[in-house]
Amino acid sequence: MDSNKKYWKGLEELNNDPEFVEKNKHEFAEPIPIEDVLSSGGLSTKTPRRDFLKALGFGVGAVTLAACQKVPVHKSIPYLIKPEEVTPGVPNYYVSSYEGHAILVKTREGRPIKVEGNPNDLLSKGGLNAQAQASVLDLYDYNRLKNPIRNGNDTTWEELDGFVKNELAAVKAGGKKIRIVSSTIHSPSTLAVIADFIGAYPNTKHVTYDAVSYTGIIQANQNSFGKAVVPHYNFDKADVIVSFGADFLGTWISPVEFQNQYVQSRNNKSLQNKKMSRHIQFESGMSNTGSNADTRILIKPSEQGIALVNLYNEITGTTLPGTKALGNTNAAKAIKLVAAELKAAKGKALVVCGSNDVATQVLVNAINSQLGSYGATIDLDNYSNQYKGNDAEFVEFVAEMTRGEVDAVFFLHTNPAYDYYNADAFKAALKKVRLTVSFSERNDETASLCTVVAPNHYYLESWGDGNAIEGYYTVIQPTINPVYDTRQAEHTLLLWSDNAVKDYYTFVRNTWDKELQAKGGLASGLKGWEAVLQTGFVKAAAKPAGTYAFSRDLNGVAQTILNQSGRTAAGDGKFELELYQNVAIRDGKRANNPWLQEMPEPVSKVTWDNFVAMSPTDMKKLGYVQGDIVTVEAHGYSVALPILLQPGQTQGTISIAVGYGRTQGGPVADGVGKNAFPFQTFLNGTFQGTATASLTKTGDIVVLAQTQTHHSIEGRSVIRDTTFKEYQKDPSSSSGEERKHKPYEDLWDAYERPAYDWVMAIDLNACTGCGACVVACNAENNIPVVGRDEVRRRREMHWIRIDRYYSFVEEGKEITEEQEISELKDLDNVQVVYQPMLCQHCDHAPCETVCPVLATVHSSEGINHMAYNRCVGTRYCANNCPFKVRRFNWFNYWNDARFDNYLINEHTHLVLNPDVVTRFRGVMEKCSMCIQRIQAGKLQAKIEKRPLKDGDVKMACQQTCPTNAIIFGNKNDPNSEVSKALKSERTYYVLEELNVQPGIGYQVKVRNTNTELEA
Repeated sequence: MDSNKKYWKGLEELNNDPEFVEKNKHEFAEPIPIEDVLSSGGLSTKTPRRDFLKALGFGVGAVTLAACQKVPVHKSIPYLIKPEEVTPGVPNYYVSSYEGHAILVKTREGRPIKVEGNPNDLLSKGGLNAQAQASVLDLYDYNRLKNPIRNGNDTTWEELDGFVKNELAAVKAGGKKIRIVSSTIHSPSTLAVIADFIGAYPNTKHVTYDAVSYTGIIQANQNSFGKAVVPHYNFDKADVIVSFGADFLGTWISPVEFQNQYVQSRNNKSLQNKKMSRHIQFESGMSNTGSNADTRILIKPSEQGIALVNLYNEITGTTLPGTKALGNTNAAKAIKLVAAELKAAKGKALVVCGSNDVATQVLVNAINSQLGSYGATIDLDNYSNQYKGNDAEFVEFVAEMTRGEVDAVFFLHTNPAYDYYNADAFKAALKKVRLTVSFSERNDETASLCTVVAPNHYYLESWGDGNAIEGYYTVIQPTINPVYDTRQAEHTLLLWSDNAVKDYYTFVRNTWDKELQAKGGLASGLKGWEAVLQTGFVKAAAKPAGTYAFSRDLNGVAQTILNQSGRTAAGDGKFELELYQNVAIRDGKRANNPWLQEMPEPVSKVTWDNFVAMSPTDMKKLGYVQGDIVTVEAHGYSVALPILLQPGQTQGTISIAVGYGRTQGGPVADGVGKNAFPFQTFLNGTFQGTATASLTKTGDIVVLAQTQTHHSIEGRSVIRDTTFKEYQKDPSSSSGEERKHKPYEDLWDAYERPAYDWVMAIDLNACTGCGACVVACNAENNIPVVGRDEVRRRREMHWIRIDRYYSFVEEGKEITEEQEISELKDLDNVQVVYQPMLCQHCDHAPCETVCPVLATVHSSEGINHMAYNRCVGTRYCANNCPFKVRRFNWFNYWNDARFDNYLINEHTHLVLNPDVVTRFRGVMEKCSMCIQRIQAGKLQAKIEKRPLKDGDVKMACQQTCPTNAIIFGNKNDPNSEVSKALKSERTYYVLEELNVQPGIGYQVKVRNTNTELEA
C-alpha cells in the first residue's frame, strides 16, 4: 500500500501556483462581488431598503428573492381520447438499437426522455457510453431540418420525388455512374434496400466511407487470412493485453463492449479469486486506455512500427530483414520483457494496434498467430460489422467525380465535406455532378453543397435493424412520431427505385421473415415479430471460433513498416503529430450536442475545445505556458490552437483531437475548436492519422475551460491504490490505516433505519473514467448546460464528476520551478486514477449543520435531501462540504438564452424528466441518489404486493456504467450486492478521519505491475 503517495489533479495543484492558491484559500471558490456592485456611491448615501437589497445582488437579496419566486404557470391540455398504452405519470419502455447495441427507450406521455442499455444486450450487457446517453437530446434539436430542400429552398416531398425520379431516369439513360456514399451500414434491411436500388439502376455502386477508418485492419485480415473483416476481440479471455496506440477503452472499434470485457478479470470477483489480467500500453499521447494500463510505455508514432518488428523478433527468435534497434532505450527494454510475458501467456494473450496502416496490422496478425490468439482472444468467424469502410474506394470515387464520370451521388450518414482529409478536392469534384442528394438530418457541410436534401428520420423515429456482430441482430422501432416533416432514407430510396414494397416498415418485416428466421430461430409471422419487439434482439447460434495459420512472407511487410517509420520521424525542431478521438465528441457527428461538449474529456478534463497536447518538458524548452495559441502546420494545412500541458505525453510529439471545428454543425458545434481531419494523409491505400508538424507561437493566449482543479481537496488523501502483488499478500492492508482507528466519539444521535439504508459502492479498479455516468445523470436529473465561459468561472453543474488524479510512478518525486529541465522527465512517467465523486450522503453531514433554513436534511433512509424551495442561497453548505459536490445556480441556466443550453426553445423542453424539478437561480443542488427512482421502485413493489428486491432500484449513473463500477442498494439487506461489495477488504471511505460517515464506500485501485518493467 502506497500510504504516502502524493496525488494531484494538475501542475497548478502540485506546484501550489499562486493563482491556484488564491482561488482556493477563500471561504467560497468565487467571492461575492459586493464591492464592485456598490462602487458607485456605495452605502455612504441615503439608501432605501429596496435599493439596499438591489445593491447586494446575488449575495443576499436577489438570491433570496429568486429562491422564493413563483414558478411560471403553463396550462396543460387534457387528453380528449387517451391512448390506451399511455398512463400519465407512468413511463413506457420500448426496445430499440443504437449503433448495433440493444437499448431501452424510456418515454413519458409519448415523448422519449431517456436511453438505457438493454441488460440482455450481447455486447454491452446493459452499459452505454456518453454518446448513446446524449443521443436522446438530438431528437429535439431545433436545428434539424424541418422539411425537404431543393436548391436551398424549402419544398414538398411530392415535388422532390418527381424531380429526383426524372433526374435518375435521365442519368440512367445517359449511362453515367450513380454512387451511394455512406458510413458503415450493418443493417440487413438497409443493405437490402440499397441492393434493390442498384437493381433498378445498374450503374450504381455503394461506397462505404468512415471518417475514422479501420481499413488497415480489414485489408490486413484479407491479406493474412482471406477474410476482409474487423475481428471480434475477447479481452475477457486474455491474461496479458498489449496495446500499441489502440484506445480500446475509449474510442477504438467497440469501447463499451471492450470495457465490459476488460473488467471481468480486474473487478472485485476476479480479485477475490486472486486473478487479474495484465495490461501494457505503448502510446504517444495519454489516452483513456493508457491511463488505465498497469504499465504504460512512451513511444513516438514513428517508433511504433519498429517496436512491433522488434517484438515479433523477440517472440519468434528470428530477425526480420532491415530490423532497426529502437533508439528509445526504455521502450527497447520493455519490448524484451513484454515478449517474455506474452509467450508465457500463449493462448491467453492479445496484441492490438491502433494504426490504420495495412503492413503494421499484418505484422500484428503475425504476432497474434504466434501467440495462439486466433480462436481464443480473437474471433474471425463471429466477426464485427461495425466498420467496413474502404479508403481506396472513396479516394477513387472522388477521382471519378473529378473526371466527370458521376452524374448522381447520394450521401447517407456521412459528411466528407467536413471529415475528408482533402475536403477542397472533394468540394471541387462535387460541383461536376448533376444530381447531388444528402439524407442528412441537418444542413451540414456536405448537405449544404447538395442540390437536394431529403432529411432522414432520427433513429428514435425510425424502423430498422442492426447486425453489429455476425449472428447478432437488433431491431429499431420508433418511439415517437416524426418531430419534423422528415422521411426515412430507406423509404425514400424505395420510392425512387419504384420498389414493389412502398413502405420501409413492411420491408423490414419481410427481411426478418425471409432471411433472419433461420439464422436466429425467430418464430414465423406476427408472433415472432412481436416477440422481437419485446426482447429487442435475436442471437443466432455462434460459429465455433476457428484457428487461423499465418503463412504470409513478412520481409516486404517489415520493409514497408520501416520505410513508413522513417517518413513520419520528425527533425529540425518539428513534432510528430498524432490525431485521436476523444471520448465525448468522437468523429464530430454529434458535436452539436451540448451534453457532450460540456462533458470533461477524461484525461485532460477540458470542455468545449480541442487543443495541442504537449509534454511538460517540451513546453519548458520552448518557453510555452498552457493556453498559448500556436499555429500547427503540416501538409500545407494549418490551424491555431491552445497548448495543453499534458503529463504522460511523449517528448517530441503532440496530439490533437478530431471532431471539432465544425462550420455547419449547428449553433453549439460551430466555431468550437478547429478541424484536424485535414492533417490526415492517404498512404499505402489507407488514411493515416500521423504527420510531421511545425509549431509557431502566435502571441495570443486563451484560458481553457478545464475542470480538473475546480474542486480542491487541499492535499488530503482521498485515493488508495496498491499493487496486485501486495494485495495478494494482505488484501486488508490496501484500504488504509483508518480502519484500525478506535471508534470516534459522536456528537450526533444515531439514525434509526428500520426499512432501508441506501448506500453505494464504487470500485476504482472497474472505473475507466469514460464519463458515461456524467451524461446519464444530466439526462435523468435535468442538469443544465452552462457553456464555456461559465465553466471557466468554475460554475459547471454536474452532480457527479470523475476526478482524475496523477501520481508519480517513483515515490517521493516533486517538481519545483527551480529544478532543471532534465528532471521534468518524471512528468512523462505518471500513473492515473479515476474517482467518481458525488454527494456522499454522510450520516454526519457537515452541510446539514450549517444550513440556516433546513434546506438540506437527512432522511430516515440515509439520504441527504435538498428542499429547493427552502434554499436561500447562502452557500454555507457548499463551503462546509469537504467533498465539494454541491452546485449553485448563479442564473436560471435551464431557460436562459445567454448560455449554451439545450433548453432555449420549446421542442427541447420535451426532453425534461417530469419526475425531477428544474432548479432556479439562487438555489443549491447536488446528487439526490435519484430519489425519484427509489420512490418509483417502492411504488411498483407496492402495486405488485411484494417487498422491494435488490436491483429494483438503479441509479442513472449505475445503470449506464459499462463496467458495473457503481453499485447501489439497501445496506440493511445483507444479501444485496452493495452489502457484499462494502464487505470487501478493499473498501475504504474518503476522508474517513473527519468522521462525517459517508454513505459511499470506495474500493482500492489495484495495479498488476511488473517491477522490472516499471524500472
